[in-house]
Amino acid sequence: MTSPLVEVAGLQTHFPVRKGLLRRVVGAVRAVDGVSFSIERGRTLGLVGESGCGKTTVGRSILRLVEPTGGSVRFDGRDVRAAGGTELRGLRRRMQIVFQDPYGSLNPRMKVRSILEEGLIIHRLGTAAERLERMTRALARTGLTAAALDRYPHEFSGGQRQRIAIARAIVIEPDFLVLDEPISALDVSIQAQVVNLLVELREQLGLTYLFISHDLSVVEYVSDDVAVMYLGRIVERAPAARLYAEPLHPYTLALFSAVPSVEPDRRRRRIVLTGDVPSPARPPAGCRFHPRCPLAEQVCRQTEPPATVVDGHAVHCHVAAREVERAGGDAAAAASRMAELMAVGRAASPAAT
Repeated sequence: MTSPLVEVAGLQTHFPVRKGLLRRVVGAVRAVDGVSFSIERGRTLGLVGESGCGKTTVGRSILRLVEPTGGSVRFDGRDVRAAGGTELRGLRRRMQIVFQDPYGSLNPRMKVRSILEEGLIIHRLGTAAERLERMTRALARTGLTAAALDRYPHEFSGGQRQRIAIARAIVIEPDFLVLDEPISALDVSIQAQVVNLLVELREQLGLTYLFISHDLSVVEYVSDDVAVMYLGRIVERAPAARLYAEPLHPYTLALFSAVPSVEPDRRRRRIVLTGDVPSPARPPAGCRFHPRCPLAEQVCRQTEPPATVVDGHAVHCHVAAREVERAGGDAAAAASRMAELMAVGRAASPAAT
């Protein structure tokens, strides 16, 4: 076990809601509302959840592309939120992001040479000749040639543009990458190539990833650990293999049931959730998932569930916590029981309603 490179504790990012001619603040959208996790050096944390759960805001808040409202972010032991000026610039050289849309993330008026060199110039890295060597090497690592330097983004396909975006991120030799849905805007035939490229770069360069995606199959392939988000909070986290084999939270079970599989033993009975996701401006009391949860009990409506941790598998759910206790700490048995309860559609407890 190595020391965490990225440590996030109680991260909050709220966006004010303003109304009236004077634009007074009347509330806040709680996009991220108390997220905590850590990522060890050289490992990948997959962050999954449906659209609007706050995944992208978490990634941008870590880099301070969006200013957090509360909580702490530490990178290699240094407080990112307290950093400013030269210190923040130094931290950002070691932390980069690959955006979702390769068409919108590259300036169409700049040649690839200028796009890649911009970061090197900002961080004062190398002479002109050394910068050219770095750019050529970064392009080669992403499967492109030096000929790309003198072309504009519109002259490339979507997959090639995303490779350029990845080259831009790695050209300054960072330690940590936030990958914000890096393949969702690409053709299916290209997605596998880009995913394999990211895995190869992590191994070659010793990178650490926060991989944000709604594609659960891809997350399973690239991630060492996976965290599941719902309405601004993490509801379950575990090593990837364990989470996919033994999901405990009702929301995670519902998500995984939608993943198609050609392997009969991995197919799950489809769980269709009723109702809509509550507004992040007015999150429900207690467990935030309870309005849509078929296992919700009275305690779920009143009390926020604490984390129940079993062998590195953490879940925030009152029902799952009870099943873990009944199983004597056997996560596999508890996961099997939770799957049975979800299939029935109600919790096996006198308190269930």
